[in-house]
Amino acid sequence: MAKVKYYYDSENLAYRKIKTKKRKKFGFIVLFLVASALFGSLSFLILLNTPYFDTPKDRLMQREIENLKLNYAVLNRKIDQLDNVIEAIEERDNNLYRTYFNTSPIPEEERKAGYSGDNRYAALQGFDNTKLVLNTTKRVDILTKELAIQSKSLDYILKLAKEKNKFLSAIPAIQPVRNENLKRMASGFGYRTDPFTKARKMHEGMDFTAKVGTPIFATGDGVVSQADNRASGYGNHIVIRHGYGYETLYGHLSKYNCKAGQRVKRGDIIGYVGSTGRSEGPHLHYEVHKDGKVVNPLNFYYGNISAVEYVAISKLANQENQSLD
Repeated sequence: MAKVKYYYDSENLAYRKIKTKKRKKFGFIVLFLVASALFGSLSFLILLNTPYFDTPKDRLMQREIENLKLNYAVLNRKIDQLDNVIEAIEERDNNLYRTYFNTSPIPEEERKAGYSGDNRYAALQGFDNTKLVLNTTKRVDILTKELAIQSKSLDYILKLAKEKNKFLSAIPAIQPVRNENLKRMASGFGYRTDPFTKARKMHEGMDFTAKVGTPIFATGDGVVSQADNRASGYGNHIVIRHGYGYETLYGHLSKYNCKAGQRVKRGDIIGYVGSTGRSEGPHLHYEVHKDGKVVNPLNFYYGNISAVEYVAISKLANQENQSLD
């Protein structure tokens, strides 16, 4: 029961009961209710943000967020490892592979460039863990681009390697007649005495004396462009076009083991020693042409003879004697 309040009436010298107006009473009630609602709402918000009153769904979501953070941390450690691997590959690519094939290295700024444009990562902005997700996504994008660039680079290196192997196989790098089948080195490249006119003239190849029927080998990969006796002086002869400006000629053969248009490999038997055409005895006349000019065949015998054998042949070939054709 509410207390009754009085006031002293000095005019009538008596105590009178205080009567509260209904409007004022209603105002107090409304003020109380509003204050209670505000206090209740504030308390509810505080309780929602404390772990003691999380719902099971909130706790499950929080665990998922923590797991995602852990997964991102593990992913970043793996990206660190991949960075180390790709850097090692890039180092070999620039300083070994490209140096070997005499081609320019890929600039560092090109390898490490990310993706331009702010809109690419717009969907990742505005979240509690935006910095973590954004940084990881950018690192993955850069790594993906580095791998794409390196993949293209290795494809290019592979193409160069195949081309270089093809080039090395095409060079006339062996003797056309094996040492064990030679009688002697009759004449080398340079000015020699003509066996018929006895005049001193340029001998544009090397003469290998051997028995009639001794095998003659293709000195490099190529295509037979001629296998006939239509060239003056050479008798039965073969011309092989190796590509890259190289061409070889084999003269005075007794018979052929190939035909025009045939593709041959280094070491294939293409014919046999003879003495046809302008020849003074059984031998092979061998020439090497580079870019349309005759060159000394002696400079190309690195594929099947030792250093000692090369010195011996060099001494014999450089003697200014009489040629056999």
